[in-house]
Amino acid sequence: MHFLLFYDLAPNYLTDRVAHRNQHLALAWAAQARGEIILAGALAEPADRAVFLFQGDSDAAARAFAAADPYVKAGLVRSWSVRPWTTVVGEAAANPVRPGA
Repeated sequence: MHFLLFYDLAPNYLTDRVAHRNQHLALAWAAQARGEIILAGALAEPADRAVFLFQGDSDAAARAFAAADPYVKAGLVRSWSVRPWTTVVGEAAANPVRPGA
């Protein structure tokens, strides 16, 4: 299954993240190495949200990531949410559906 973790970033995110960025990235790369995160990054123009694509049997890894994230703890994330994503097209789709199926 796939899950999307959404961050609503604080207005001061770009300037204040510097002090926490290495810890945040270390946490993210460790989750990627475990096979939990597939892709992650901030949206641009404006940098007001971030999106993380997780995979797993439940949303537990995404929720644990947000709870441990230095950006969340430092208040750089105003709010966050996790939603299941029903992926149907692509090599990595969790529920592939072909035309006519």
